[in-house]
Amino acid sequence: MKRRIFSDEHHEFRTSVRRFVAREVAPHVAEWERAGVMPREIWLQAGSMGMLCPDVPEHYGGPGADFLFNAIVHEELAKGGAVSLSACLIAHSDIVAGYLVKLASEALKSRWLPGMVTGQVIAAIGMSEPDAGSDLKAIRTTARSQGDGRYTISGQKTFITNGFNADLVVTACKTGQKELSLFAVDTTLPGFRCGRLLDKIGQRAGDTAELFFDDVAVTEADIVGTVGGGFTDMMALMPRERLAIVVTALAEAEAAFDLALDYVKERTAFGRRIVDFQAIRFKLAEIAAALEVARAYVDRCIEEEAADSFDIASAAISKFWVTETAFKAIDDCLQLFGGYGYMREYPISRLWTDSRVHRIYGGTNEIMKEIIGRRLAS
Repeated sequence: MKRRIFSDEHHEFRTSVRRFVAREVAPHVAEWERAGVMPREIWLQAGSMGMLCPDVPEHYGGPGADFLFNAIVHEELAKGGAVSLSACLIAHSDIVAGYLVKLASEALKSRWLPGMVTGQVIAAIGMSEPDAGSDLKAIRTTARSQGDGRYTISGQKTFITNGFNADLVVTACKTGQKELSLFAVDTTLPGFRCGRLLDKIGQRAGDTAELFFDDVAVTEADIVGTVGGGFTDMMALMPRERLAIVVTALAEAEAAFDLALDYVKERTAFGRRIVDFQAIRFKLAEIAAALEVARAYVDRCIEEEAADSFDIASAAISKFWVTETAFKAIDDCLQLFGGYGYMREYPISRLWTDSRVHRIYGGTNEIMKEIIGRRLAS
């Protein structure tokens, strides 16, 4: 199906990103997986290609482009076998940059955004905690007022993408009994400590870490948004994060389908190509139909986000349905490889393990169904 949402400029950008991924990213993924983290150099290279924070305004050093450029980056990384880097860029370019552009003071924007665009600054979002994942109201990390506009942050975060490399962590903290606030935390501040790299089953090349805050001193100038407005702000900007996850998930499934189709055309059994068995062709037809429908739907969501009209309920629907559909498609594609699909040397195995978390992070799919259900009941 021809995609109609992209201009010639978008297509040119896609070509350059695809070449970059093939040349500078894909050959090193296995090495980065063993290390559990990507080198900072790849961030600088991605920045020089215009792949970081594409829609940050020119005033802050960004390209001032639209969300379609963000989507292209995630699609090409996923199809190039580099979902780990896509996940890292979602946290950096889509979440943190989005918070800063829409909520932060001019001083914070000028301080952090130019470095994020070039890759000199790596950003993370500090939401999840050992006892608070999808339930953000259960956050225990506190920012206690010391008077005169000063605060001290104490607490722990976990499952933090880019946590190990981060120079900036936009951190969700309690500033009252029920109030949440967001603080831009410089990781060089005394009291901030990065814990161990977490050992994941997938997206192993992307650093995910625990973070500790032991009376980290910040000021009201570091607040992103308003005091006590953190929960509302996070909910308002969550659709963008969820759509970036959806874009990546669908691109992974499309890549898995291409791999499986090539494989069944080459592999033989009982003297015939696997694709010549009706059961296999029917399975391929099911996957192809599901992905075509998903592609039309996701492209519409991308257009809505670019037009700033993609809402919370739509984000919940897309994240639930597309990530479920995409993972089933990848699982079916892996099955077509037989025993080889279970071998890590085959790219399909990485797509399978990397894609599993899409139904968990950004809000579990169970929470997505709750959001959808509440809208229906209202």
